[in-house]
Amino acid sequence: MNIALVTGSAGLIGSESAAFLSDKFDLVVGIDNNLRQYFFGKDGNTEWNRNRLEESLPNYKHYSVDIREASQLEPIFKEYGSDIKIIVHTAAQPSHDWAAKEPFTDFGVNATGTLNLLEMTRLHAPEAVFIFTSTNKVYGDNPNYLPLVELETRWEIDESHPYFKDGIDEKHSIDHTKHSVFGASKVAADIMVQEYGRYFGLKTGIFRGGCLTGPNHSGAQLHGFLAYLMKCAITGNHYTIFGYKGKQVRDNIHSHDLVNMFWHFYQNPRPGEVYNAGGGRFANCSMLEAITLCEKITGNKMNFSYSETNRIGDHIWYISDLNKFKSHYPGWNWEYGLEETLVQIHDGIASRLAGSAI
Repeated sequence: MNIALVTGSAGLIGSESAAFLSDKFDLVVGIDNNLRQYFFGKDGNTEWNRNRLEESLPNYKHYSVDIREASQLEPIFKEYGSDIKIIVHTAAQPSHDWAAKEPFTDFGVNATGTLNLLEMTRLHAPEAVFIFTSTNKVYGDNPNYLPLVELETRWEIDESHPYFKDGIDEKHSIDHTKHSVFGASKVAADIMVQEYGRYFGLKTGIFRGGCLTGPNHSGAQLHGFLAYLMKCAITGNHYTIFGYKGKQVRDNIHSHDLVNMFWHFYQNPRPGEVYNAGGGRFANCSMLEAITLCEKITGNKMNFSYSETNRIGDHIWYISDLNKFKSHYPGWNWEYGLEETLVQIHDGIASRLAGSAI
């Protein structure tokens, strides 16, 4: 039997991974205990997405266990063992604001949970490909010290800088900078996944995501930028822009395009390799530009205000350079542009609101 194991399987990237892999493996094992609801309240509840997977994927099997507890993971790994061919680890505490409230919880989920999964893989499924969703926050505040220029609707990097053409590459330093508590816990996990590839020889791959987005995101104020923004545009709920005049720039990658990156890596893994993963120059926007798009798609004027206080660890301008991944896997490319993704997010949220799923 060939098995795919997905952590955070009821979340955005986890559920996309489960659906993507379901016709490629005999069984998809999902691990998710809906801790996102604990982090973000009812907006973060992923129960609807778990139900959707169980109803739509006949070969999906769900386990509501806590990755912080190796004792809860070990029976699953012992049961399936070497039949596990791929592990897509997306479970995380994903907010730098929330992490400061409970550093033990944040580090437990992001760092200890990742170590538990790596060790279970080494002991019970050493031939499996291990995919880790890291984050651009491992670079800390370093991107904010690039030569940035203020334009009418966005910050942009100076045209003379090497990053102007394609964005920030993997050689950008992750050291000597403030990360936020969340960024630090993800650095610990990121480095450990690299080490299990380089030291133990596991087939690990690290994907440092920009803004990961798509129609199945349980967006909340503290995490899920485009999904939460669109939800506010639809409902009329108030939205707050935090700092940088609303001109801070993010690149945005559709969940399908990211999981397709995972699939390309799985077919030809490079142990311990690190890749930036985002929308790049293909799909990016500032907060102000995203608000304009949401208003265009919904036909509603957004109810928002501005706070001068920026979030700690927030990037002013971040666009991912994907040239390294593209050079290693030339068959991959983006499929979903920014406006198309936002339309999908709109339709998904509107449908769930109509059915009172969120």
